[in-house]
Amino acid sequence: MAKLEILTYPNPILREVSEPVKEFGPDLKKFAADMLETMYESNGIGLAAIQVGQPIRMLVIDTRPKDEKSGRYNYDELSELENKIKQPLIMINPEIINGEGKITYDEGCLSVPSFFETVERFEKIEVKAFDVDGKEFRVVTDGLLAICIQHEMDHLEGTLFIDHISFTKSNRIKNQIKKNGYPTKEELEERKSKLKEPSRA
Repeated sequence: MAKLEILTYPNPILREVSEPVKEFGPDLKKFAADMLETMYESNGIGLAAIQVGQPIRMLVIDTRPKDEKSGRYNYDELSELENKIKQPLIMINPEIINGEGKITYDEGCLSVPSFFETVERFEKIEVKAFDVDGKEFRVVTDGLLAICIQHEMDHLEGTLFIDHISFTKSNRIKNQIKKNGYPTKEELEERKSKLKEPSRA
């Protein structure tokens, strides 16, 4: 397995529409494993192939909450529908068959690191996809898993989560990135430690 480079906005490749996968085999399986390793090492919960420069309709997801100390997954935090889905999830040529309800969530993205905005999604979805062996399967889910699937499927159409927010907010983020770039790992760690500090108000 190998860690892949994650492209960040404004890389034009992220705006490409991904092509359906037509061939299933060892190369696709290896790529899926590399995508998963890249996602985990980047502390992400989802990754689309286009984010690592491959314009194919493929994504990997693992939204299971993990305890940092024990390293164990906390399945109690998942909904009943989420618990029925085996993760990590590899979805090839996914299609949303049905969407119900509305929910908002503060989303971030490995391709737009350090920025978070509230996005509206379907609350519950049914998705048809193929696994790495070319076998069709269906997923019915809600919760963070449903949100993440919709977020990653957007990437397949060249859409980023910042395209779902107001023009003003989106422009502010784009201008900030253009002017200052993205924060370094050290700066992000410093931000995290400050957020963990108790309020001194």
